[in-house]
Amino acid sequence: MAASTGRVGRKPKVQMLRRSKMLLASALFLAVAVPSAPALASDNPAMDAAVARVEHEWERIKYQIKDPRAQHAQIEILTRDAAAVTARYPGRAEPLIWQGIAQSEHAAMSSGLSALADAKESRKTFERAYQLDRTALEAGAPTSLGTLYYRVPGFPIGFGDKAKARHYLSEALSIAPDSMDANYFYGDFLITKGEYAAAGRVLQHALATPPHPDRPIWDQGRRAEIRALLVKVNAKLKHS
Repeated sequence: MAASTGRVGRKPKVQMLRRSKMLLASALFLAVAVPSAPALASDNPAMDAAVARVEHEWERIKYQIKDPRAQHAQIEILTRDAAAVTARYPGRAEPLIWQGIAQSEHAAMSSGLSALADAKESRKTFERAYQLDRTALEAGAPTSLGTLYYRVPGFPIGFGDKAKARHYLSEALSIAPDSMDANYFYGDFLITKGEYAAAGRVLQHALATPPHPDRPIWDQGRRAEIRALLVKVNAKLKHS
């Protein structure tokens, strides 16, 4: 009788685990990609050039590669390349931020527990960058941490936390109030909270930021995403 009870007791646990994996795959797929921090000039031109190469490759993969399998394969290579740049420049937040971006993009292109593992690794990378310099790359670390915390599912599936998301995204805007990415992701977060009027104001500010002629692929792609969110916000406000 005891053995039989044990076998029956395990079945709901197995079903729960399978259901959690399915929910995780659905929630994380193409969901946790984080900001594209600008590679601003620092006191190390060689590092800046290496970071810029990662940045431009990310832009090409994200916005110009349409085949999901090719995207996934190429972002995996970029994640390794970004880690190599971080290793060459220890103690610097800039390469860490771009390593985290590559890791989170890889998570967004993966599924299930693999996606969650990648998201956790990117969080660790962003936390290291945050401790080194939270202002680097227009507040790239707090913007990215905030984005992870609202896009990753919460307990018991993942580590998502809306309160932490608001904290980091608000901090990013206080550091870089005219950053297109900081405004875009905070606006997107406000939409998830149903704060449509505030989201509209933040997104309009994001759209009004000056263009980035040195990064036309990202600039055009991000502005298209902002306009799409504004359409969603305006529809919600119209029917409220």
